[in-house]
Amino acid sequence: MAGENGTGGTPLRGLLPLAALLVLWQLTGDPDSPYFPPPSEWFAAVRPLVEGNELLPAVAATSLTFLIGLGVATLIGAIVGTLVGSSRPADRALSPSLEFLRALPAASLVPVATLILGYTTQMKLVVVVLPATWPILLACRSARRSLSPVLLDVPRTLGLSRRHRATKILTPALLPAVLLGVRVAAPLALIITLLVEIVTRVDGLGSVLGAAQANFLSAQVYGLLTITGLLGYLVNWVVTRADNAVSRRMRGEP
Repeated sequence: MAGENGTGGTPLRGLLPLAALLVLWQLTGDPDSPYFPPPSEWFAAVRPLVEGNELLPAVAATSLTFLIGLGVATLIGAIVGTLVGSSRPADRALSPSLEFLRALPAASLVPVATLILGYTTQMKLVVVVLPATWPILLACRSARRSLSPVLLDVPRTLGLSRRHRATKILTPALLPAVLLGVRVAAPLALIITLLVEIVTRVDGLGSVLGAAQANFLSAQVYGLLTITGLLGYLVNWVVTRADNAVSRRMRGEP
């Protein structure tokens, strides 16, 4: 239950230092400061975006790209990681290439992706999926390699079909590794989504944030950063809760 008492059970307690800092900032901040306006100015600066119907579509575009990108990364990472981990010759042959691709910074993929796909949502997805795949792929590869040979011999002994081997033996054994990879990949996918939107100005929350920074709207930048932080916090909360729920179910707990 340590996970629940940490990020899952009492998350608001960890926000108290941040809340205290914001209150202090509000009391001591100068509304006319071009660099450090108080929090009350942030919300006033973001209000035009809400009233102009710019903020919600931007948040929706970022959230959709993040969800689809994480889903595709999970599927690719789980399948490829399992296949590579099940064959030592394939693992040895592909490991150098996988390590090289994993080491590529996400920002370096943007010029190539925009050259091929243009400034589109598809380009965002490609740049998000590739880096987010690696934590899941590597976790599944390691988990598949460490599976006990006795466990893998059980379906053969029982005469199970390939489908039943995958659903009744392999999937439950690898599910914790997939969840671990997703917990690492989820914040990474969100960060990369925002990064691509800031750099390319493709529709999304990052694009609005980049426009505010380019126009020196410091209060609006702080407000959008707050919204971005809340979105990241929500993502972490949902992923942690889902991980805890699946883990409890696998242990047979209510």
